[in-house]
Amino acid sequence: MAAAAVDSAMEVVPALAEEAAPDAAGLSCLVSLPGEVLEYILCSGSLTALDIGRVSSTCRRLREVCQSSGKVWKEQFRVRWPSLMKHYSPTDYVNWLEEYKVRQKAGLEARKIVASFSKRFFSEHVPCNGFSDIENLEGPEIFFEDELVCILNMEGRKALTWKYYAKKILYYLRQQKILNNLKAFLQQPDDYESYLEGAVFIDQYCNPLSDISLKDIQAHISSIVELVCKTLRGVNSRHPSLAFKAGESSMIMEIELQSQVLDAMNYVLYEQLKFKGNRMDYYNALNLYMHQVLIRRTGIPISMSLVYLTIARQLGVPLEPVNFPSHFLLRWCQGAEGATLDIFDYIYIDAFGKGKQLTVKECEYLIGQHVTAALYGVVNVKKVLQRMVGNLLSLGKREGIDQSYQLLRDSLDLYLAMYPDQVQLLLLQARLYFHLGIWPEKSFCLVLKVLDILQHIQTLDPGQHGAVGYLVQHTLEHIERKKEEVGVEVKLRSDDKHRDVCYAIGLIMKHKRYGYNCVIYGWDPTCMMGHEWIRNMNVHSLPHGHHQPFYNVLVEDGSCRYAAQENLEYNVEPQEISHPDVGRYFSEFTGAHYIPNAELELRYPEDLQFVYETAHNIYSAKKENVDE
Repeated sequence: MAAAAVDSAMEVVPALAEEAAPDAAGLSCLVSLPGEVLEYILCSGSLTALDIGRVSSTCRRLREVCQSSGKVWKEQFRVRWPSLMKHYSPTDYVNWLEEYKVRQKAGLEARKIVASFSKRFFSEHVPCNGFSDIENLEGPEIFFEDELVCILNMEGRKALTWKYYAKKILYYLRQQKILNNLKAFLQQPDDYESYLEGAVFIDQYCNPLSDISLKDIQAHISSIVELVCKTLRGVNSRHPSLAFKAGESSMIMEIELQSQVLDAMNYVLYEQLKFKGNRMDYYNALNLYMHQVLIRRTGIPISMSLVYLTIARQLGVPLEPVNFPSHFLLRWCQGAEGATLDIFDYIYIDAFGKGKQLTVKECEYLIGQHVTAALYGVVNVKKVLQRMVGNLLSLGKREGIDQSYQLLRDSLDLYLAMYPDQVQLLLLQARLYFHLGIWPEKSFCLVLKVLDILQHIQTLDPGQHGAVGYLVQHTLEHIERKKEEVGVEVKLRSDDKHRDVCYAIGLIMKHKRYGYNCVIYGWDPTCMMGHEWIRNMNVHSLPHGHHQPFYNVLVEDGSCRYAAQENLEYNVEPQEISHPDVGRYFSEFTGAHYIPNAELELRYPEDLQFVYETAHNIYSAKKENVDE
């Protein structure tokens, strides 16, 4: 009977949602049910928020069941935005109806801003003040981030431009939050020794779109600690480390007991779990990201040492970090407590080399040079992070394909957050911004950023007057060029001067000589590069030289190139081009070609129809040949 009543009521609810004056008998049947049953029905998942609003306006009984802080609106919120539920405590009072309204409003505003970015910033990189609209929005930041994530997770090959700018905005918001947290972390006293926490901040800043948390990394470390304890238990079932509880900071003083821990660690890490130093791909930024080190079980000396150090300390072995040149080490004290110690009273541990224990002489042999005693000393958290970021900075300078220099920009931000008055790095940052802002399609705001940095450098070190003056001069020249810029250049295929252009934006092409796949996002009737570029690229050796159409292409390896028409051919097996800037120019991939977004189509208004006809002729002909 109860089940039949619920089924009957389930049929009445949609009618109530649709009709302003519900049937009295149906309403009576519904409201006579117990409150828990009504909540169950209204939370069944078949009703939208609009439906719930209509139902709650029919009578006092249903309005009470649909109260703003009750289960019905909580379920509406959970179903619509499940990822946000982790931010609410079960014991907190929450006005779910109000939260729903605020989240809905934040989503609409975020989408409005994302939609505006293509028009505002198509011809330049998003400038430093381009995110001010997001920063000035009212409401919880997590709501805006959640909407951006929803955009990124949209299925299919559509909305590419939306995804492109949503990613940039989310990247910026998360980096600002992480950088603020890092700066607060750096204000801790020198004896605050959470090396892992600092390393995780660096990981998060360089990978803001990844789901990286200190809690998850600590859990991963704890799982390794459990394995070490299991091994240790087989050696010494009464070992004091086995009695340690999670979060305790107890230390073992007996050297023999410490040695048992280290032996068990070496077995688990290097024999059982197969951790190893990454000698084959040493200069890879992944070796410095803690979540990647734990997943891939490989890294470089400093990252491997932080894993080793964290595990050892959790098990009561007081290892210390040593900022040894060319090869980060840990040291393990062998002297008596309270005694005056020198560098020979320690054993040095090479976590990169499977936990090998070294003497002072062996440390020098490791790097092939003699070093002073000071370099065997322990370093604090800030110095460890400085070395990690310094490694990333070196890798960022080596970037070749990534023309956005994202790693270099990120590592400079991190380094200057720790040491804001480093003149040489401020100069490097100024040159970098100048490089990114010097061309007309780049950001004017970056030019102003350069001037701010240069003024700061001049204050810190007047001796840099020459370098500062050079950059200021060229920056001001760039500002003058920006003032002279004209509007959008429209290129029509029908113009006689474009009669030799054979291809169009959005077509998937293949380079005849180098074999790479690419998509065209711009073209010129002849080569528009300078004489030096033409000479360096040996363009004159081409049969048609520079007097032929040239195409701007996004290449599958992440690079952008300028290719001669005679070097390109149709790709008979078109595929998506995995390039970070695809969404900047295109809104959709059809499976055969890309569709330009509104801004790119404005510049090449006659190309899309040409692309449709070309794709139809090429790929339909291919299909007919296959069918035959």
